Amino acid sequence: MKKIKIAHVLHSIGGVEVYLDLVIKNIDSNTIENIIIHGEKEKVKEYFNISKQPVKQFFIPIKREINVINDIRCIYQTIKILKKEKPNIIHAHSAKGGIIARIASLFYKVNVLHTPHAYSYLSSNSQIKRFIFLKIEKIFKNFNSILLATSESELNRGIKEVGYSVSRALLFNNSIKPILAKEKNTSIISSLPENYICTVGRPSYQKNIEMMVKIIKEVKKTIPDIHLVVMGLGVVSPNTENVKRLIVEYKLEENTTLIEWIEREKIFDIVKNSKFYISTARYEGLPYAIIESLALKKSLIASDCDGNKDLVKNNYNGYLININEIDLFVEKVIELYNNTELREKFENNSFIFFEENFNLNINIKCLEKIYIKYSNLNK
Repeated sequence: MKKIKIAHVLHSIGGVEVYLDLVIKNIDSNTIENIIIHGEKEKVKEYFNISKQPVKQFFIPIKREINVINDIRCIYQTIKILKKEKPNIIHAHSAKGGIIARIASLFYKVNVLHTPHAYSYLSSNSQIKRFIFLKIEKIFKNFNSILLATSESELNRGIKEVGYSVSRALLFNNSIKPILAKEKNTSIISSLPENYICTVGRPSYQKNIEMMVKIIKEVKKTIPDIHLVVMGLGVVSPNTENVKRLIVEYKLEENTTLIEWIEREKIFDIVKNSKFYISTARYEGLPYAIIESLALKKSLIASDCDGNKDLVKNNYNGYLININEIDLFVEKVIELYNNTELREKFENNSFIFFEENFNLNINIKCLEKIYIKYSNLNK
């Protein structure tokens, strides 16, 4: 069979970049060829397929912010690339990649698989902006678009709120390869207290790190040496200064460590050696940091939002708590911190849950079948 060519269109940052990298490195290169159309800032990174061959990249001036003139340039350049490369299917990622790819597909008619990686309308606390962004998604779902959700909750939101028909809505869970045990990175761990809890998330409206700092303030009254490690600062982190201000205001300088974006392997080391993982996010797609925590056998405390609720099962591998219940967050942090037996039970269940649902070695075959089914070679 002729190879299926996939054109990925995206602004590759954070979890979106992780998704792209994992898919390209692990999908069958004898069946599928990938090309990448993304931002000019991504020129520094190379991508390699499973056969260690470099993947062809094309660069357009794509930016997160809305800019009509610049976005039109991106659409025009994308159309030119598509007509030259002739992919059999487009895989568009996030809001901006989804808009550019789906408009371009009107001039190069193939199916577009759209992976929102958490719908953009969830990112605003303004009801007007949420309405506008949701309206945009509702319009663009009609542009050769098939939803390829990263989680059950994202799939359900796409059907119930955006309006995809069930027949045009698919699921491919974010997945990772099992994390192999390595020796402790003493240079990282030695700088941290012996006991700490951790999270991965850039300070932003989505990740809601301010709430986490408030939780630590209350927990400190019972556990004076409680320590929170926050990883992921520096990559689109608009709320960093506000988080730092709260830490000083609540006198938590000795109870918190903020770490800039570092290699995933170092993140794994910090998560692995933590007491447990915590998330107070307002919304997610399907967060890789929590999937990695499952693979590292960690218990979890997380806000009950899209993405989180697909990964944390209440009283099975951790606690899922309504975002407004800060007192319950505090109570459960104290309980899990002090209860070794409970943590060990949750840790074992986390690993079982990972193996059954989020192991890329198994799940990548599902994505290959989706690409084959919806490519124009299958017409």
